[in-house]
Amino acid sequence: MNELLQILGWGGLYGPTALGAIGSIIGCATAGQAAIGAMLDTETGHGRLVGMSALPSSQVIYGIVVMLTLQRPVSVETGGGLFAIGILAGVALLLSGIRQGQCCASAINTAKEKPEVFGLSLAPAAIVEGFAVFAFVFALVLSASLPAG
Repeated sequence: MNELLQILGWGGLYGPTALGAIGSIIGCATAGQAAIGAMLDTETGHGRLVGMSALPSSQVIYGIVVMLTLQRPVSVETGGGLFAIGILAGVALLLSGIRQGQCCASAINTAKEKPEVFGLSLAPAAIVEGFAVFAFVFALVLSASLPAG
């Protein structure tokens, strides 16, 4: 049982970065594909389309910070908490990265047809980002309650 808690603890340490990175990869790829397609239909504004496709990259940054905050010796006392905080925060970042990419892809498709709604079309992506920030902040707060090792 002790070894299992230590293995899970190590997974919890790296989980937020790995899962956040996967979410960012999928989200940026989804939005990036929409941006590339929109470039075929537009003459200008390509930079803002590419910029919008990079928005989901923030999830991996949040994951890295959570991982660094969770840094402590992995033991029987810390393993369960590290796993729970790290993996659950990581899953939230994974899902928010994917969904934010879908929001950005929709915004890109809308903005190519109606450029005047570019700013407003970013609102759903910003809302999804807000949920990632909640998971990030709560993970930081909870990590302070874990034993130092």
